[in-house]
Amino acid sequence: MQVFKRDNPLFSLCGLNCGLCSMKLGGHCPGCGQGNKPCKAARCGMEHHVEYCFQCEDYPCQIYEHADDYDSFITHRNQKVDIEKAKRVGIQSYNAEQDKKVLLLNTLLSEYNSGREKTLFCIAVNLLKPEEIKHVLEQAKTTVGERPLKEKAAYVSDLLHRLAQEKNIELKLRKK
Repeated sequence: MQVFKRDNPLFSLCGLNCGLCSMKLGGHCPGCGQGNKPCKAARCGMEHHVEYCFQCEDYPCQIYEHADDYDSFITHRNQKVDIEKAKRVGIQSYNAEQDKKVLLLNTLLSEYNSGREKTLFCIAVNLLKPEEIKHVLEQAKTTVGERPLKEKAAYVSDLLHRLAQEKNIELKLRKK
């Protein structure tokens, strides 16, 4: 079988934000095309010689028919929206925003993770806007002070859930 290799570890060819995935952060997955087994979309991308599905003349194809119905290790809810955004603004601009999101996620994880919030933080940073996450971090910084980590984590988790609820977004993975 042909080796599936990609230069972009942040954004998969099908539109998932690998840089915001708890499996990648935990060292359990290198990211799309970084030495892992090729999925159906990757095999198709290799056949069509494209780096991103949106570059294919057949996009969107049957691979996307139910792509956002359920999640895997990462939320698929913005997969189509994100791939369209990357197509519209270009991969460099899209990756610049992803880099900002990765920094926000790293801040959440290093300062407010009591050991149970990684998936929540990954989903929140994936689905909410960077400026919204920044606002949550600013609120937390001025409110929680030197409280124990468990209290800080609960406070930030509550802020994220409230924000998501206002936007009618559920911050949990949808399983089959």
